[in-house]
Amino acid sequence: MAFHAFTDDMSHFWMPFTASRQFKAAPRLLESAKGMYYRSSDGQQILDACAGLWCVAAGHCREEITSAVSAAMAKLDYAPTTQFAHPLAFEAAAKVAKLMPEGLDRIFFTNSGSEAVDTALKIALAYHQARGESQRTGFIGRERSYHGAGFGGTSVGGVSVNRKAFAGALLPNVDHMPSIHNLEHNAFSRGQPTWGAHLADDLERLVALRDPSTIAAVIVDPMAGSVFVPPQGYLQRLREITSKHGILLIFDEVITAFGRLGKATASAFFGVTPDLLTMAKAINNGTVPMGAVAAHRQVYDTIIANSAPGEADLYHGYTYSAHPTAAAATIATLDLYQKEGLFERAASLAPAFERAAHALRDAPHVKDIRNLGLCAGIELESRPNGIGERSQEIFDGCFEAGVLIRHAGDFVAFAPPLIIEEAQIEQIFDTVRKVLMSVK
Repeated sequence: MAFHAFTDDMSHFWMPFTASRQFKAAPRLLESAKGMYYRSSDGQQILDACAGLWCVAAGHCREEITSAVSAAMAKLDYAPTTQFAHPLAFEAAAKVAKLMPEGLDRIFFTNSGSEAVDTALKIALAYHQARGESQRTGFIGRERSYHGAGFGGTSVGGVSVNRKAFAGALLPNVDHMPSIHNLEHNAFSRGQPTWGAHLADDLERLVALRDPSTIAAVIVDPMAGSVFVPPQGYLQRLREITSKHGILLIFDEVITAFGRLGKATASAFFGVTPDLLTMAKAINNGTVPMGAVAAHRQVYDTIIANSAPGEADLYHGYTYSAHPTAAAATIATLDLYQKEGLFERAASLAPAFERAAHALRDAPHVKDIRNLGLCAGIELESRPNGIGERSQEIFDGCFEAGVLIRHAGDFVAFAPPLIIEEAQIEQIFDTVRKVLMSVK
């Protein structure tokens, strides 16, 4: 990815290319936030239609979370987790584990979704080494799936521009299944498409080609950030195939964990339990950088039982894993989700969200609409030789009208905080319609 440095007083702040392109000069500054809203530097109130970046599920600047973080910082600013521990780490792990699918009750904390993915890949390798199958070093991902910015995540990810940018340094022994996105069969699907479960069978082809005894894990996002929704039966089929061949199944739930689909996890929503599950973003409402991997107890026990005396169980870790302030934010956030019934709230609002999103089917430039839970995406017709220009103008127009959306390529996405009201849902999509009508 390219980087861009701004001039004047922002000359020392580099922003990723994907973010900086939305600004023609200096970036718009978001100076404060509360509840469903940001406030820009010019005083404009901005309705947040994407929960920051899929993070702020409970709404911005919740007092319960900020108070917990402040108290934690005043009591313990840092504790090294390689030689020591602190109570908040155990409490946070127990609360996370309680929300995970049955058996996934061993929690490894990281600082981001990218780190969680790379950690899960390493745990998969360590598990097979512990079982005496160190030849299992291969991974299988899926085309058009994103698994973070680390070298491991970029390698198993299927975003072509990311892979090309670092092609000479990616992991070997990685293959990719075909994307589940298919407009010919599934355009304007509401929820899970009925067509496409057979796409999972390509995993059998790759397993046969590679030899199953060489493959450590398969990693997929149950629902991708581009709102690629798995066809009915697809994830179940992946679970069957991986179990048959002794391959671990990793669900990357960095965007779906903690209520986005109306359940604690997408795994619970779809009724499919992986062996490893990555999470981040809404784990503590985006307050302090935090991610985690939930590992099945059998995976954990196998690694621990076969570690040599005096050696590390897993040669991996981060300086800021289970940082006290991040752990405090996690505890307060998960308590808040439960107290306010936000997962159930998301499920109850999902039908209204679906109706409002699909009401734009007749709007100009709309090529497809996809939705699941409290998230939706609109794919747009591209201009000749101008991919991304139309979505950029829609992003700009919505922001000027007081609504923050997300865009990439010719695609715009919506994933608001779970505290959203139905009137605000209508405001979001009414604004998008008006902007679509004004864009050529």
